[in-house]
Amino acid sequence: MATESRPEVVAATLDRWDDVRRCLDGDGELGCWCQPWRGDGAKGESRPDALRRQLAEATPPPGFLAYVDGEPAGWVGVTARSIAPRLRNSRTIPAIDDRDVWAIGCFRIRTGFRRRGVASALLHGVVAAAREAGAPGVEAYPVDPAGKRIDVAFDYVGIASMFDRAGFRRVTETDGHSAGLPRILVRLDLRPSATGD
Repeated sequence: MATESRPEVVAATLDRWDDVRRCLDGDGELGCWCQPWRGDGAKGESRPDALRRQLAEATPPPGFLAYVDGEPAGWVGVTARSIAPRLRNSRTIPAIDDRDVWAIGCFRIRTGFRRRGVASALLHGVVAAAREAGAPGVEAYPVDPAGKRIDVAFDYVGIASMFDRAGFRRVTETDGHSAGLPRILVRLDLRPSATGD
């Protein structure tokens, strides 16, 4: 019996645009394109155009792709908190300190690749890249369905238990919601803060 290969995770770069499209354009030009939570689109710029610009300019990369047997299987959207105005100024997702952590906003796993460890591989890929880049930490804002199934349309923020298994700590329940559930701010510190917190 053939064994399935583990997902390979790489930074999303402009030369991988066709694979990014395969993961994100299920709703065409009207889809989210990993933009609403960032809030940095130029006036009149379409969401796909904004993401293409971010792929060419942003540090950290605006996302990572997972491949299974060479096929693009999933996406995770990432940014530094400091360069995401909507996240930085959010009334529902608080900043717990001024550390410029990498923030995970969303996961998008393609149909046919769900329940195959793709989201977990993407999470580990982001953590590894953040550690290599010297980022102070990684945070995200998942929900905790407490063992219940939730519609895939609402689990794009991630499930808290996946972050628990990756060593993240649950910091606070936020005023943000997905699937009627509160989003939890989770954090993995990668290096100590200057104040020793």
